[in-house]
Amino acid sequence: MSWITRLSPRGRTLLVGVVVSAALIAVGAAVPIPYVAVGPGVTFNVLGEVDGEPVISFTGEDIPASVDEPTSGHLNMTTISVTDHMTLFAALGLWATGERALVPREDFFPPNRTVEQVNEQNAQLFRESQSQAEIAALRYLNYPEVVYAGTIVEESPSYGILEPQDQILAVDGTKVTDRASLLDAMDGMTPGQVVTVTVDRDGEMMDLKVTLGENPERPGVGILGIPAPDRPTAPFTPTISLANIGGPSAGLLFTLGLIDKLTPGELTGGKFIGGTGEIRVPEDPTKPAEVGAIGGILLKMISARDAGATVFLVPEANCQEAVTRIPEGLTLAKVATLDAAMAAVETVAKGGTPVGC
Repeated sequence: MSWITRLSPRGRTLLVGVVVSAALIAVGAAVPIPYVAVGPGVTFNVLGEVDGEPVISFTGEDIPASVDEPTSGHLNMTTISVTDHMTLFAALGLWATGERALVPREDFFPPNRTVEQVNEQNAQLFRESQSQAEIAALRYLNYPEVVYAGTIVEESPSYGILEPQDQILAVDGTKVTDRASLLDAMDGMTPGQVVTVTVDRDGEMMDLKVTLGENPERPGVGILGIPAPDRPTAPFTPTISLANIGGPSAGLLFTLGLIDKLTPGELTGGKFIGGTGEIRVPEDPTKPAEVGAIGGILLKMISARDAGATVFLVPEANCQEAVTRIPEGLTLAKVATLDAAMAAVETVAKGGTPVGC
């Protein structure tokens, strides 16, 4: 007779409970769950340095002397942290801190994309946010305009060949000076035709081959598949040096940092300001750059407050969520455009209270 059968009913019940509990503990301690933990991430002062290197630097000619002026103020971009490949117990431990949220892993890593593909997409969005920030800042400061490639979608025939910051100089030898001249240079070209696009990429002249796609609204008409907005230019090139940061949400703070560096005095008045927001530059140069909504607003507010910020710039579209849990000691400033963000920063610099959410 088995020793198990010699146990009393109570003993067998206890044994089964112990075995099941042990199995659950083993699963909880070793098996990854399909969730990620999202929490406050790192925050960087775009006016300062990281690892001894300035976040914003400039190369080229006629660089304004103001870029070397010391500053005591802060314009802190914010991020969120994402912890992946967690066991159940690890996830519960992070959740119990009160500053982590558990969300389905597919929200960050879609099942039809590899982690590498997601990371590359985020890196591309980050590069585009830098490009948009440069456009927005130089346009705000009234630098002269030329035509650039602009944001390039994956389905575009120019994707992977042209880059957003490329200045278009010519198409098949025909000079391009603005959007209208680009359209003239493309006149009569057909889908499948291979053209040479001459660009200025960070000061280097390049001839790039692009196979034209078809205009969906005008069959038989060849297109590069780029928005080609008119964009301001300068004799110098700004560089933003931050590694391993993805997504577009730092665009607003990069823009403000560039404006601060390119103008005399301290934009912040020495205050500590944090914020977030995607910067979107409209094709019409007479319209102000827009500040778009981002994800993780509550977590980014926490990271800014913990770093020392007293004011946080919130995209207007995120205000409804932001007011549900405002960290103690943090004042929110509602911004829908770059003009509104500049007004908020200038108000804070003078000791005033910006328009809130």
